[in-house]
Amino acid sequence: MPSYELAVILRKMSRPELVTTLKRTGQAIFEKGGIIRKIENLGTRELPYRMRVHNHSHTEGSYFLFKFDAPTNTLTNLHDSFLRDIDILRPSISKVEPVNFPEECTLEEELQPPAYRKSVEVLLKQDRKKIFKKGYKNLSNEYI
Repeated sequence: MPSYELAVILRKMSRPELVTTLKRTGQAIFEKGGIIRKIENLGTRELPYRMRVHNHSHTEGSYFLFKFDAPTNTLTNLHDSFLRDIDILRPSISKVEPVNFPEECTLEEELQPPAYRKSVEVLLKQDRKKIFKKGYKNLSNEYI
């Protein structure tokens, strides 16, 4: 199953109501066959602009981030159920790509000055190619 992030803005409410809304959101993910990996509270903040949702105007909201795995065919149903929930102001589901870590380096490479590391040399070569593609021919100290 692919990994996803659900960024949710909830309306401003008391702590017990907030807990029941989070449980309801988590239960919806479980019912669709998903597995919740992590829930992060990003705090209660003023919204960037006034949001009018379900015939109510909101200026503050609680931000939460759910990290979960779920089958791809259930995402539209999940998003529709979150849009219908009166406590959720803005749901946003995005796919999380797996992180590909670079090759392992040795301690000897890390102790070298940056100019002598292979990874820095590759970056410098790429940067030089970009500079010459732009058409800068005179790279003397006059322009620096």
